[in-house]
Order: sequence, then C-alpha cells, then structure tokens
Amino acid sequence: MRKLGIWLFLVSPLALEAESGFRPLFNGKDLSEWIIDTPGLWRVQDGVIIGTSPGLPYNDFLRTKKTYRNFILQVSFRLTDPTGRANSGIQFRSKPAPDSHEVIGYQADIGQQYWGCLYDESRRKRVLAPASAEALATVNKTGWNRYTIRAEGRRITLELNGVQSAEWLENEEVEDSGFIALQLHSGPPFQVEFKDLRILELDRSQGR
Repeated sequence: MRKLGIWLFLVSPLALEAESGFRPLFNGKDLSEWIIDTPGLWRVQDGVIIGTSPGLPYNDFLRTKKTYRNFILQVSFRLTDPTGRANSGIQFRSKPAPDSHEVIGYQADIGQQYWGCLYDESRRKRVLAPASAEALATVNKTGWNRYTIRAEGRRITLELNGVQSAEWLENEEVEDSGFIALQLHSGPPFQVEFKDLRILELDRSQGR
C-alpha cells in the first residue's frame, strides 16, 4: 500500500485521468494523415516525425487533416539547436491564416525563453500564460520532453514533463475547434522531433 501511495503521488492528475481511451495521432510510418505546407521539411524516421529547417524566412506547420475541440493530447519532443535561438511549438484549435504560411490559434511553446508557455499565434500574438518555475525546472533542453495539453471548453491546461506549466481560462470569443499542427519557426537552421503522439477526445458536454 505504501508503494502504491508513492506511485499515485508521482503521477500527475491528468495522466491518471486519461490513461484509457487514447488513440495514436500519428501512424508511426508516414505523413499521409497530415497536411504538409512545405515539401522537404518534414519526414518520418523510426517512428519519429522530424522537422528540419534550413533557415526559414517564415513559420512552417505540419497540420492534421482532422479538427479537434475538446481533448487531451500527449506529445514527446526534442529540439536540436546548435544556436540556442530556435523555437517550435504544438498548435491546437488552429486554422489557416489567409494568404500566408502562418496559422491562427493556441500554441504550447517550445524553445528559447518560451518553454512551457501558452502562446496565441497570429491572433493576440502574445504569451497568454507563462510557464511555472516548477515546470521549467524539468526541461531537458537537449533531450526528450513531454507535453500534456488539455483543451476543454474555455479552459486550457499545459503540463510539461508531468508538472503543470500553464493554465488559461479563455474570456474572449475565439475558435474552440481546429487542427493540431507542429511548428518549424523562422530563423536559424535547427531540427525538431516529435514522437508518441496520442489523443483522447472528450465529450463536448464536459466542457467548462
């Protein structure tokens, strides 16, 4: 019983709640279920989605064909950045920006001074909720990290490596559904990798 109690203490509430009902967001083999903005930047190797930027003048996104509203999304990611200036992120509840490579929507940010932050891409163009110090202390800047993103009604919660990083209660009328996308940010060359993408869709009636 003592060991069980310790295990329950170490596992986050979101992880405990969401262990059942998940399905893969990525088939582990190819990008046939995704929309590729710029050919040649994204590939799959050994079950990992790899985005390689040669130094882009614009942000590029790998987008799901399906849209999602209320869900829990889990993604492992790793940033390879010799310059220390690279940035990436995971978009959700997003839509295309007209006549642009850009997208509009929420982003769980990755890199630079934005690790663990909730950013509003191309809409309010600012950090909506900064990362907690406790979550930032878990970041491995050269290795694998894991996001758990929960979007349910107006409430958005981010966990970074099992520690709550950011929470946001939306008070404006914005899109509550959209695609999920992986970002290659403009700027110097870098590589970002994503694996173990899985999603649990939540019933709309559970939204808050």
